[in-house]
Parts: sequence; C-alpha cells; structure tokens
Amino acid sequence: MEKLIATNKKAYHDYFVEDTYEAGVALVGCEVKSCRAGGVNLRDSFVIIKNGEVWMLNVHIAPYKMGSFSNVDSKRTRKLLLHKNEINKLRGKVEQKGYTLVPLKMYFKDALVKIEVGLCRGKELHDKRAAIKEREINRSIQRELN
Repeated sequence: MEKLIATNKKAYHDYFVEDTYEAGVALVGCEVKSCRAGGVNLRDSFVIIKNGEVWMLNVHIAPYKMGSFSNVDSKRTRKLLLHKNEINKLRGKVEQKGYTLVPLKMYFKDALVKIEVGLCRGKELHDKRAAIKEREINRSIQRELN
C-alpha cells in the first residue's frame, strides 16, 4: 500500500526517464511528520553519488509546525539507501555522457518513506516541443471520442 507524498512533474518534462530505482530515505522524526502533512517539494532536486554513497540535494521538506528544537534545515542533504550493486550500476551509467539521477516521486510504503529515483537523459528543446505536440493531439482525440 503506497501513499503518494510528492511528484516531480518537471522532471518528466525536462528528461527522458530511462530506468527507475526505489530507495529509502534517511530522515529524522520531524521530517517524517512533515512528509505526512504533505510539506515536500521535489522541484529542482537532484541526486549525486559521492564516496560510494547516494545523496539527495535540494529537496525541500517544510519544518514541522509542532516541532521545536528537533526541526532541521529544510533543504539539507539527505542520504538515500540503496544496495551496493545498485549504486555501482548507477555510478557506471552516470559517468556516461548525458545521464543524471533525478528524484521522481516520494511516497510511503507501509510506514517507511521511499523515493523513486530515475536514471534520466536530458531532453533538447525540439524534444520538449514534440512531447507537447503529442500531448495536445492525444487530448484532442480524447475530446472527440467523448
């Protein structure tokens, strides 16, 4: 049973998603409570691999309203939990030209916060225009059918 917390719609517009991986997120208690309240923004966030560990940057988790001294910085760097063979596979792909790691969505799986990380390749401007044109055509077809 998954409960969606946040999605990164801009990532689907800016990148071709080649592959996805599910990772756990190392959070403190007040951040989990803020996630339950829906205070998460994944826009402009990205993932890096540093010293054999995977780190998520620029994810904004709003400070918990009822928290006091336990609140942490809202844009702090957070560690992602992946298996070593997955990390090595991702490192090999990211070192190739044009690939990057982007958080696509954050959700609860049972009581744990999980994040879906996408192995992405950047879109050019003409690719974005083609995607918009295709979406408009599909919408007009659906309007005609209904």
